[in-house]
Order: sequence, then C-alpha cells, then structure tokens
Amino acid sequence: MENQPTHDQKSYREQMNVMWISLVVAFVLLVLKVWAAEVTNSSSLYADAAESAVHFIAVCIAVRALQLAHKPADDEHHFGHDKAAYLSAGFEGAMISTAALLIFYEASHQFHTGAKMERIGIGASIAGGAAFVNVILGLALLHIGKKRQSPVLRANGHHVMTDVYTSVAVLVALALVHFTQWHWWDPLVAILAAANILYTGIKLIKESLGGLMDAAEPQTEAKIRTLLDSLVTEHPFTYHHLRHRHSGHTHWVELHLVVEDEMSVLRAHEIATLVEEKISALLAPYGRIITHLEPLSAEEHDEVWEGPRMQRKE
Repeated sequence: MENQPTHDQKSYREQMNVMWISLVVAFVLLVLKVWAAEVTNSSSLYADAAESAVHFIAVCIAVRALQLAHKPADDEHHFGHDKAAYLSAGFEGAMISTAALLIFYEASHQFHTGAKMERIGIGASIAGGAAFVNVILGLALLHIGKKRQSPVLRANGHHVMTDVYTSVAVLVALALVHFTQWHWWDPLVAILAAANILYTGIKLIKESLGGLMDAAEPQTEAKIRTLLDSLVTEHPFTYHHLRHRHSGHTHWVELHLVVEDEMSVLRAHEIATLVEEKISALLAPYGRIITHLEPLSAEEHDEVWEGPRMQRKE
C-alpha cells in the first residue's frame, strides 16, 4: 500500500489550498474595485480598492509565511519555523493599519475638494459582489485557521472580513448619496470604515507580538492544570514549574515532576511518560511536552540552568 498522508500533510494542504484561493480572489477583486473607483469617482470605493491592494500584498507574503511555518526543524532551527506565522500576522496587521491611514487621507481629500460621484449603480454592484464573495472566503479562512491553529489563516480571515466591512460601508455610502444627493456621505462613511479597519489592524499586531514574546494562554494553562491535578490524585507525584508557549501551531509545555526519593528510575520514567502522553493528547495534534524529574528532597531547590523560580500557583 502507498503511504497515507500524515495529519500534518493534510493540514498543510488544506491551509495552502484556501490560501491560494484567497490570493486569486484578492487579485480579481482588486482589479474590479480599482476600475469601479475610477468610473464612479467615489472616495469610499477608492478606500475599498486601497484596502484590497494592501490585502493582495499581504496574502502574497502570507502564502510564503505558511510554507515556511510548516518546514520541519533543521540544524539551524531546532524548534522548527512556526513563528514565521506570527511574523506574517503582524505584517498583515501593519498593512491593514496602513490601508486605514490611506483611507483617512483619501476621505479627507474628498471633503476638501467636494468631488461628485458618477455611475453609482456600477459601484454598488461591485461592492455588493465583493462583500458576498469575501464573506464566504473570510468565514472559511477563520474556520480552517481555528481548526488548524494557524495564525496565518486567522489573520488573513480577519483581513478578508475587514474588506467585507469596507464593502458594506461603500454600499451604505452609495445608497445614502443616491437617495439624499448629499455627496459628503461618501467620505464620511469611508472614515468610519477606516476606523474599524485600523482597530482590526492594531488587534492583529498586538496578537502577533504576544505570540512572538511567548505570551501565556490562560485557557490553555487552565486545561493543562486541570488534567495534571486529576493525574496527581491517581499517581504518586506532584508538579511545579509549569510553563507553556504557543509557537504558531505547536504548543510547547515544560514542567517538573516530583517523586519520592526511593522511587525507581523505571517507575519515575513510567509516570513521566504517562504525563507527557496525556498532555500531548490534550493538545493534539501539536503538543510537545518536556518533563524534568525531581526527588522530593530537592523539590524546593532552583535549577541553575532555569534561573529564578516562577511564582507557584496553588
């Protein structure tokens, strides 16, 4: 029989497929929005086109980051390349924020020039079609990103959804201009859309920095501690020095296991293996667990190689 693809291979293929779709959609919508903005002379459509241009560049980089993040560990990167995903997400957040600033500028310019809009129907059709396509794509990216624990896909999904919000704002602006004949609705709505886009961009940057700085995840830690506390009642050990981090799609967990001085190395190893298997299953399929065995008599001693002991949570 031929070798069946591993879970990692299936996950990578699924993520890459949806990212290639995202790239094609981003390019097609960019071309359409630029054309519609030129035809209608709409500030909000120019804003939408600017956001799409930034999105297209960001997706190109995200595709490469996803490829890099799934490269296996090598002699120069012993823990793999996962964190490339956080770099991509941070860059995408920065690009989203840049788009928001461009939109602010274009809308302010139209406030001063008082440019008149034309052929509103074409603009509304493009904006409506773009919103419909991006809703489907954005939800797919967010769903697969959550399922595969991929910061790249989640960031791209959030970016696509900001594009949806911008397109909806364009529709609102065009409708208001059409029914009220007050053309300042167009730049006003563009500014409101830019504010929402800027909020999303800053949020992505913050999440990316948290990942790069190995910020703890309270929900993940709570699950690990609940599991360990249940194991302590069933097996002769205690634990401390629990630490964990998320490097992209891999959860890294370290902890000390404390056993009786008289316990054999074989029995202590069996307990450590059990704990590692249980935590790994809890964080499957991307859990990587490292345990350090200690005799009870040395429980309160700090290890030189670890530095000061973290405050223990009772």
